[in-house]
Amino acid sequence: MNRLHRFAARTFIGSAATLSATLAMADTLKVPEIPVDASMVVNYQCQAGKSLKVTYYNKQGGQSFALLMVKDKAMLFVDTLAGSGVRYAAGQYVWWTKGNNGDLYDTTAGPNAAPIIAGCAAKR
Repeated sequence: MNRLHRFAARTFIGSAATLSATLAMADTLKVPEIPVDASMVVNYQCQAGKSLKVTYYNKQGGQSFALLMVKDKAMLFVDTLAGSGVRYAAGQYVWWTKGNNGDLYDTTAGPNAAPIIAGCAAKR
């Protein structure tokens, strides 16, 4: 085996070992449970005939979460600071509620972009 082949083999083995160690570390990540005081499922009727089902998980004096489907993918949103209402964020998406109403935004569309799902009102 010439010098170039030995170098390539060592580089590959080193990269594989690093990848294995990284994957092993990812497998050992433990996230403690966050106890919630109450959960509630709310069905929303939105404009353009769309609908959303949102499950809220609330912890008294702590964080609140909202679980909803975005583009056929379940996403867990976490409440964040809002000037009015409750603003939940997950990745590039924001679910913003005020009272019984809400809108879903894609923040990559720009700061003044219209909601991707708008005018949602809780069904009674």
